[in-house]
Amino acid sequence: MPGMPAASRKIALQLWTLREHLSSVDEVARTFARVREIGYEHLQLSGLGAIPAAEVKKLADAAGLGICATHEDARQIIEEPSKVADTLSALGCRFTAYPSPHVPLDTLDQVFALADALTRSGEVLRSRGQLLTYHNHASEFRRLGGKAILDWLYERSDPVMLHGELDTYWVQAGGGDPAGYCARLSGRLPLLHLKDYAITAENAPITAALGEGNLNFPTILREADAAGCEWYIVEQDRGFEDPFVAIATSLRYLKSL
Repeated sequence: MPGMPAASRKIALQLWTLREHLSSVDEVARTFARVREIGYEHLQLSGLGAIPAAEVKKLADAAGLGICATHEDARQIIEEPSKVADTLSALGCRFTAYPSPHVPLDTLDQVFALADALTRSGEVLRSRGQLLTYHNHASEFRRLGGKAILDWLYERSDPVMLHGELDTYWVQAGGGDPAGYCARLSGRLPLLHLKDYAITAENAPITAALGEGNLNFPTILREADAAGCEWYIVEQDRGFEDPFVAIATSLRYLKSL
């Protein structure tokens, strides 16, 4: 079954890709302007430091950029979800993601405790019209009790209160199937991080601009479309000489599919 037309997908840029260009308010303003010039219309916020949410919103508005989602501090999401909700409200933004585990996940009891805590935080955000998602790395594909930690987290948590922000590179790095995980999270996958997976001359995996690695994005996107994905978010952690060139390459490739 074909996926949706490329022009119908809502595309955003994860600002973590440009984290070295976000050190001050003036630099953020310049970076936002370059991002908009390249062709992006929406952002996911990350790597911005201590700039107040209201100021970030003004800077994004001035550049003609919408804010579709954020990454917030993991501990604050669990311990102070109402403050996270306040931040999202100030940004005019519905989605955030728990970025990476802030507690050990060495036993099933620890995994279940995190899943339950995420459910509780998700309930707070949902009461404010917002949605909590979970962003994975490779570590969540370590197996406990015969199953990947990521599977336990999704199985244990309330599917209404916690949704997914799959990261294609990290699913692959963990030995998972990015397209298959999109299908498994059907109805629970509002956000998808798109970064390609390449191998260096030293035989090491590295993130790549979309279309310059080995992931099967036509299949991944088809499954994400079918799963009801709302935002397709371009990100690249490393592996570029100029991140602005990399994000332009990724956007061109994504729009070509």
